[in-house]
Amino acid sequence: MKPAPFAYHRPESLDQVLAILADFRDDAAVLAGGQSLMPMLNMRLARPAVVVDVNRLEGIAEIASDGEMVRIGALARFAALARSPAVRAHLPLMALALPHIAHAAIRNRGSLGGSLALSDPAAEMPAVAVALGAEIELASTAGRRTVAAEDFYRGLYETARRADEFLLAIRFPCQAPDEISLFDELSRRHGDFAIVGLAGRTRYGAQGFSGSRIVFFGCESHARPAAALSRCLDGRLWNAETEALAAEALAQDLRPTASLEGGPAFKLRVAQALTRRTLTRAATATPSDG
Repeated sequence: MKPAPFAYHRPESLDQVLAILADFRDDAAVLAGGQSLMPMLNMRLARPAVVVDVNRLEGIAEIASDGEMVRIGALARFAALARSPAVRAHLPLMALALPHIAHAAIRNRGSLGGSLALSDPAAEMPAVAVALGAEIELASTAGRRTVAAEDFYRGLYETARRADEFLLAIRFPCQAPDEISLFDELSRRHGDFAIVGLAGRTRYGAQGFSGSRIVFFGCESHARPAAALSRCLDGRLWNAETEALAAEALAQDLRPTASLEGGPAFKLRVAQALTRRTLTRAATATPSDG
């Protein structure tokens, strides 16, 4: 299929991008990596009046760290993130998740900002952003604002980004050295969309788990923390009793939606299995393993 007709703009400055978005709002679509937008255009699932190609913008693909935060420009490609020393050193959870994103050709073009802005419920990066407590920087002709990742996602392909706003960058707090990263997902084949996935971080010591923050993707409309699970784990050692309590807590946290891959009960069982697997690894890991 071919896309419906649209006007094509390739601005060379952020001000030009913001001016176009202010003029066209919901009738504009931003083109970064294009790995999601181009299929949607070709299948006519998206019919924007204007496509705004931001690939000529300078300074929005940078990855920088000050030791406390890692700021990643929206146009940073997944492949660049996988090669980044700052990501490997300060965001080990992201480093764990990146190889699960599609395939090499897509990671070469796909961008972090595009993935976060689309809010695909099966995508890894929104869950990683929520799990790490990231902040999302948005820009418009009216100014700039920052939204916590947990508040950014509101529903199926629904975010807090206004139609005239451009997702400019993402700020991630550096993970602490004693944190253990948690990541796993089930898909039909490596690189396929996740049926159910888990991204999180925790600490584990003589007193059990602490500071756990676990987010599921692929099973609900959007990524959000599993609050009951985190409360259940706090101060508990990993054993058969905790495993059973964790499974019960997940049944409170999650309301999986049916899809072609399976119904709610199946997805809940998968989420429970991923939880059991990742927490078992965490209980036998050292912080450096995360």
